[in-house]
Formats: sequence, C-alpha cells, structure tokens
Amino acid sequence: MWRNEVHRWCVLDIVEIDSARGRTVVGEPVTGTAAGVPFTALPPSTEVSGPAPVVVAWHMIDSPRSDAAFAAALPLAEVPAWRVYLGMPLCGARMIDGTMDAVVERARRDAMLAYVDPIVAQAALEFPAALAQLRERFGFDTSRMAVVGGSLGGAVALTILATREIPVRAAALVNPAIRARSVVGLVEGMLEQPYSWDDKANQAADQLDFVARSGEISAREQQVPLLLVSGEEDYPSLRADADDLVAALRGQYTRPDDVRLNRVPELAHPLAEDPGIDPAPQLPITKVVDEMVGEWLVRRLG
Repeated sequence: MWRNEVHRWCVLDIVEIDSARGRTVVGEPVTGTAAGVPFTALPPSTEVSGPAPVVVAWHMIDSPRSDAAFAAALPLAEVPAWRVYLGMPLCGARMIDGTMDAVVERARRDAMLAYVDPIVAQAALEFPAALAQLRERFGFDTSRMAVVGGSLGGAVALTILATREIPVRAAALVNPAIRARSVVGLVEGMLEQPYSWDDKANQAADQLDFVARSGEISAREQQVPLLLVSGEEDYPSLRADADDLVAALRGQYTRPDDVRLNRVPELAHPLAEDPGIDPAPQLPITKVVDEMVGEWLVRRLG
C-alpha cells in the first residue's frame, strides 16, 4: 500500500485518461497546488472504467494538520475514486515560517473572528476554483463527488453542504466542528480565559452553527447521505453537537437512515500523533475510522 511508502511522494502527473478505452489508469500520489491551494491527490487504487468519482477532504487543525498527513491517516484506499486532500489556510505548505504559531496566535487574539471564522471561510471560498483546476488536470467525475472533513475541516465540508452550490453525492465527517461556539469554548478552556462575544462574533458563530442551519443542508435538491464519526473520547461538547446534528437531520430527511452516527470507542479528537504535519504510519484506531468512512463512501459512490 502507498501509505507504507510515504517517501515516494512525487509532483509528476500520474494519471492517464485513455479516451479510446474509457478508463482511469492508476499511478502514484501527487502533491502540488491548485488555484493556490496545496493538495495531495491519491488516484484510484484499482483501474476504473471511465472517469472516476472524487472524494475531497479537509484536514484538522489538530493532528493530522496538513493535506499530506491527512492523506496518510485517512487514505480511503478501498474507495474506487480519486481522493483529493486540500490544505487548510495557514497549514502545511501555507504555514508561516514553517510552524503553526500563526494559527495559535490567531486563536489567542480572537478565537472566533481571527481563527475559526476566517479559516473556514477561506477554505470554503477557495474550493470551487481549486476543484475546477483539479478536475481539468485529473479528469475525475465531479457529478459523483463526496466531501470529507475532520474537526475544523468538518466545518468546511458542512459549509459546502449548507450553501448548496456544488453537487455532492455523499459526505462523511470525523469529530467535526459543528458549532463554532463549541470550538471557541475549547479555546477558552485551553487559554483559561473567557472569550468576549460581541455582535460581529455572534453573527459569525451563527453562520457556523450547522445544527441551526440543518434545514439548509436537508433542503438540497438531492439530500446528501451523511456519516458522522464521533470518538467516545472526543471533547464532550463536540460529541453533544454530533448528537444534535444527526437528530436534526434525521428529522428532516426523507430517508432518515441516510444520516448515521457512528461512535468509536477509544477514539479521541486527533487522528494522528503530533506533530501531525508530515505523512506518518496510520494509527490502529484511525484504521478503524478509515474503514468505516471507506465503506460508507463505497456504497454511495459505486
């Protein structure tokens, strides 16, 4: 498996679309940028007839905290699709001075307006242009697209679902940030100081409360099957938000079973060991999550 050979990352084109035979030929992982967004792309593990589907994923700010590290932690190798991992702002190749210090400084300065809101907003806004360039380069089928997000990357995936501008066939979230206020609460606890909420911060938090916005997600022309993976050892507030989102969506979906919550014993918040920037061997507990998400997506991307 490629994840046991992380030293073989390359920046060469590794896919060939054979129009005469209508197939996607497998190859090596690719790293690069698309519309200024760093990415790691994994081609289908097996040859696919015609253009392959695509899974787009956004990583955590906790470990794994880069596109390459998230690809190694959650490679989804059993999914017959391209798997494209996009770098979050100020992370991975976009770190300032090679560290995550700028993100920490933003969280200390203003957890809502300098950290949570601008990072999620930028990641969501830059997605369409990056997707267009990646589709042109690799030839995958965006009409069969799934989105995946971990922690704050989950808020990006939920933003894509709630805005309803881009077709999505399936979604999976792992320990996601569902309510911005819960994330700010975690920062308050880490800093041991209260956050000063004002009107602007409350408005931004309302836009990143996806329980409150669940009606926008369920109002999509085609309701998106959603798997929410929540660790039993994740933060209590995030676990409670997961329960609330699943309950809200199941009450709104025509097919409630298209929304599922899987609670994973012994899974804490991160999916990799620190520092979580470079690709690393997959942890046993993360393999459980990988297989869980992979099975969900295989059934819906086919």
